[in-house]
Order: sequence, then structure tokens, then C-alpha cells
Amino acid sequence: MAVKKTKRAALIVPEERIARGILVIRGHKVLLDADLADLYGVTTKRLNEQVKRNPERFPADFLFPLTAEEKAQVVANCDHLQRLKFSPALPNAFTEHGALMAASVLNTPRAVEMSVFVVRTFVRLRQMLASNVELARKLAALEKKYDAQFQVVFEAIRELMTPPEPKKKRSIGFAPWEEK
Repeated sequence: MAVKKTKRAALIVPEERIARGILVIRGHKVLLDADLADLYGVTTKRLNEQVKRNPERFPADFLFPLTAEEKAQVVANCDHLQRLKFSPALPNAFTEHGALMAASVLNTPRAVEMSVFVVRTFVRLRQMLASNVELARKLAALEKKYDAQFQVVFEAIRELMTPPEPKKKRSIGFAPWEEK
């Protein structure tokens, strides 16, 4: 007997999967063509073919190609994109509006269904960012209101709000000592 998936379970999986694929490149939140094609149930080649056939639907603020350096950085930092490492083509980065437009040019039932999840995920990330900015503003107002005895508490809260800095990677292999 086949077990039906509940609607609730179907809603949880795509949002987590989409959020994992959203990257910040050149100051924009984007999905790469490989991730977007996977979500929409088509090959990356088919997705990019449709983009090339409809260039007027994809202005620069909807879609931009990555540079070789950006591609190398993305492949190095994202384990799920290792398949792009040896690809000769540079991936395209789709913004929220570009991802929605890609669903419209693909016009498959799965692309239309998944585009709703993609937009919801982008909106949720935007709301999280806005709430963090609002929290920082409220904390600054409280800090002005209270005296120096609470300064340690405010510093601890600010430290928790800031994202951790990436650790410096040690190089592998022999490095001769520099003489001074």
C-alpha cells in the first residue's frame, strides 16, 4: 500500500531545499541555474535554452552570468555544487524575479508549482533580514535609555547578533620558514 504524503510534509521540504540553494552574489540573493533547474524538474541545458530564446524577459536585474572567479568561489564554498567544478560553462544566477520568469518560460506544471515556493522562500529571507535590522534599532534605543551598568549586557547581545567571521584556513603542505 502506498503512503500518501501529507500537504504539510510537502510544504516543509521545498522551502528548506530552496533556502539551501539561495546565495548572496554581488549583493543580490540568487539561485544558480543548476539549482533552479533541479527544483523545476528540467535539465540545466533546457533552462538555459529557454533563457536564450527569451532574452527580453531576462534583464540584468533578473539574471546575470557568474565570472570564473565567482564560479570557483561558489564551488569551493557549496558542497552541493561540486558538479559545476569541471563544467566549461559559467552558471547563470537568477534573482527572485528571474526565477519566477524562468518558471513562466518553462511552462511546466512542476515549474509553476515550485515557483510559488521559491517566491515564498525569498520573501521569508527578506523578512528575517528586516527583523534583524529592526532588532538592532530597538537595541540601540534601549542602550541610550539605560546607563552604563547594562553596557555589558548590550555588548553580549550585539555579539550574539553578529554572524561569526569565517575562520582562516591553514594551507596544506610544507611552507618554509621565512628568515628575518
